[in-house]
Amino acid sequence: MSVNKVILVGNVGKDPEVKYFDDNVSVCNFPLATSETYTKNNEKVTQTEWHNIVLWRGLAKVAEDYVKKGMQLYIEGTLRTRSWDDKDGNKKYITEIMATNMQMLGRKGDNEGASQKASTEATQPKATEEAATSEETDDLPF
Repeated sequence: MSVNKVILVGNVGKDPEVKYFDDNVSVCNFPLATSETYTKNNEKVTQTEWHNIVLWRGLAKVAEDYVKKGMQLYIEGTLRTRSWDDKDGNKKYITEIMATNMQMLGRKGDNEGASQKASTEATQPKATEEAATSEETDDLPF
C-alpha cells in the first residue's frame, strides 16, 4: 500500500494564473508559502517553503474568481513531479501539488478577532474538484 497525500495551510504568493484549453477546460497555477518559526541560539528564525499549486476545471474557476495574493488557503492534493528539456537541452524538474480540495481561510494580516475569524471560516465556501465540476453546484455562491 502507498499513500500520496499533501495537506497545506499557507498564503498565496501571487494572483493565480489561469489558462483555458479546448472544450473550456481550465488550469490554474500559483505559489503557496508555508512558514515555520523556531528558536535557534536564542533567536527566532522563520523558514518559508514555497509550493507550486495546480488546480483544474471547477477549482481553477473558483481560484480565478476569488483567490488573491496574500489570501490564506487550506489545500489538499497529491504530489506530482514532471520533467522537460529546456531550449538548451538541459533536463528541468518541477514538483507540484495537484489540488483536489481547497478552502479559503482568510487573508494574511487581517485584523479580525478570533471569534470573528472562526465565524468567517465557518461560512467560507469549501470547494472540491467533485463539487466544483458537478452540474448540481452551478448555483453555489462561489
